[in-house]
Amino acid sequence: MNTQSPILTAEVVRLEIDQGVATITIARSDAMNAVNDAVRFGLVSACTSAADDPAIRAVLIRAEGDRSFCVGADIKETRRDLSQAEMRAPPLDRDYTSAIAAMTKPVICAIHGFCLGAGLEIALACDIRIATRDASFGLPEVNLGLIPGAGGTQRLSRLIGLGPALDIMLTGERVGADRALQFGLVTRLVDDREALDTTSLALAHQLAAKAPLAVRYLKEAVHAGLDGSLATGLARERDLFAILRTTEDSREAAEAFKEKRSAVFVGK
Repeated sequence: MNTQSPILTAEVVRLEIDQGVATITIARSDAMNAVNDAVRFGLVSACTSAADDPAIRAVLIRAEGDRSFCVGADIKETRRDLSQAEMRAPPLDRDYTSAIAAMTKPVICAIHGFCLGAGLEIALACDIRIATRDASFGLPEVNLGLIPGAGGTQRLSRLIGLGPALDIMLTGERVGADRALQFGLVTRLVDDREALDTTSLALAHQLAAKAPLAVRYLKEAVHAGLDGSLATGLARERDLFAILRTTEDSREAAEAFKEKRSAVFVGK
């Protein structure tokens, strides 16, 4: 039975919940899902709602249309000139990539077609990226006399390494799906949009069925190591492991293993 119910309805961003999975859809297919202020605000609102809802255990970010996940910032948008202070510290209700990256729940990005500029920065803020074989990726800002401004310079190099990241950013060239897979920019490729929707949603439900605290602490431990020293990361890993050993979910997993059944996790 389909239990999908809309939680947030906006002109360009939708949030729907289906059995513990929040699906966030960018819906500006007429503009190839280019990012404008409405998209920024919609993504922050959707991420905030998903983060605050204990019933949601995994998040899937996708986009409508046939040609593009997102082609980047909407250069046709009429915006007032922002001060340097505003550009350095964007308002929280517009800081969309930070809102995605801050989620303690697993976030999957389903990518098709063009994934450029701000679109790639959205994908980089997610935990897992799945793409169709026709997808292409790039951070072309240098060709406009700019640099990526929503996390691209930092997250891409951390994800795929300094050399490949600088190659992509300094040339501003697009990278095909096969090369993106080779770099580790994406971890799975599928043949078409139908397979993308099926595969990404199935993975989201798979992650939603896992122990919520374990998933949250796993992400925390990984980032503790990336953001600090190895010693700091190892210490945080041991702390979180010790906490998890005392949880109801840990005991439930052990009992389920003994009884040869699927564990039912409650997040405690």
